[in-house]
Order: sequence, then structure tokens, then C-alpha cells
Amino acid sequence: MFGYVLVRMIQGRRQLNQMHTRLDSVQTESRQWRERYQFTIRGLSEAIQEQFEIWQLSKAEAEIALLLLKGLSLKEIAAVRTTGERTVREQARAIYRKAGLAGRSELSAFFLEDLLLPDPEAIPDRE
Repeated sequence: MFGYVLVRMIQGRRQLNQMHTRLDSVQTESRQWRERYQFTIRGLSEAIQEQFEIWQLSKAEAEIALLLLKGLSLKEIAAVRTTGERTVREQARAIYRKAGLAGRSELSAFFLEDLLLPDPEAIPDRE
């Protein structure tokens, strides 16, 4: 019995070490990507803020809209902002109404649709 527990502990430790190694790798890759595309990211961030101003979002709505674009759930946004989930839900509805969008997916698509190039193989030949 003790041998089994010991083997499981060793296996668990190896898995944990592998996960730490993978996490370090992903964090390094993420940092390198952000450094490589910092000007693009900054420009996109400024463009998003300008659009929020055009939509006349309040400061709180703009913050929530950014968190929605980052993929946080309403519950996560409420926790980050130390407010109620119902409040965040109402603010999200106000964002969509002011922007003339149906919901979260349209909000994301508004900013990402033209950034994503189509698959070159899906484009018909013009010959």
C-alpha cells in the first residue's frame, strides 16, 4: 500500500513539473508575441477606445466591454470589478444597445472580422 502511494506521489510530482515547464513555455511565448506586436496591439487598443467613445460608453461600460472582448464571463467581470453579476449583465446590455449589436459575439466580430485574413485556399483563383 505504501509503495503504491509513493509511486502515485512521484507520478504526481512529475506531472506537476511538466505542467510548470509548459506554463513557463507558454508565458515566454506570450511575452515574445506581445513584444513583437506591441505597436499593432497599441494601435488596436486605441482604435477600440475611439470606437467606445463613438458609441458614448461610460467609463464603466468601456471597462466591461474590454473585459467581454478578453473573454471573461459576466461572473468573472463582476468579481474583477467587485460588483454584482446582475449589474454587469445590465451594463453589458447597455453596451450592446448603444453599439447596435445583438450580443457578445457581434461585439467581438465588430473588432476582429476585418483583422482575420481568409484562408488563402478558400479564395477562388482569378485566372
